[in-house]
Amino acid sequence: MAALETTIQRAGATGNIKATREDWLKLALETLISDGVERVRVLTLGQKLDVSRSSFYWYFKSRQDLLDQLLDYWRQTNTKFIVERARRPSATVIRGVMSIFECWVDERLFDPQLDFAIRAWARRSPAIRRALDEADEERVNAIRDMFMRHGYDEEDAFVRARVLYFMQIGYYSLELNEPMSSRLPHVAGYLRSFTGQEPPAEDVEDFSRYVEKTLSRNR
Repeated sequence: MAALETTIQRAGATGNIKATREDWLKLALETLISDGVERVRVLTLGQKLDVSRSSFYWYFKSRQDLLDQLLDYWRQTNTKFIVERARRPSATVIRGVMSIFECWVDERLFDPQLDFAIRAWARRSPAIRRALDEADEERVNAIRDMFMRHGYDEEDAFVRARVLYFMQIGYYSLELNEPMSSRLPHVAGYLRSFTGQEPPAEDVEDFSRYVEKTLSRNR
């Protein structure tokens, strides 16, 4: 959600506030995450933004148009960055998996709350269920392809990709809320389990530095 910057424009000497498209989208995303898709309503959002419904129709054709754009935003963040990280050139499979791990560290790359808001929405809508299934398949296939580039056969690569990806999704669904300081000492073990290879100490140290830098930036 950090990609959606709020920009408020003040109009005229009266001090009235005009909500921008980004304001509507940001509030709609926050509402989707906190209250579910049923609460993403034009009238409710307009009241919270203190603007009339006509402001909404400057930027969106309909409520469905807004919902479609929320879904597209989810695709262009959560799915896009996993796929990009999986496709990133890497000298070793350890480095390849570490690239994917970056998505679990930085919520600018993968927002778990948004992902589970979409999963909750999918329980109500067959169309969203299809979109979610397609996204899960795209993410797993990208990770599978990463393993195959490093010499794993297709079946082995597919299973490792599913274990890596669905373990993390399950981790979020359980809401374990484990601090990164508790998870970081196990990075070498995770890398060993996912790849079947012993991770070099310098790779683990590089990832630890990445985590520290990311957490420091996000504080």
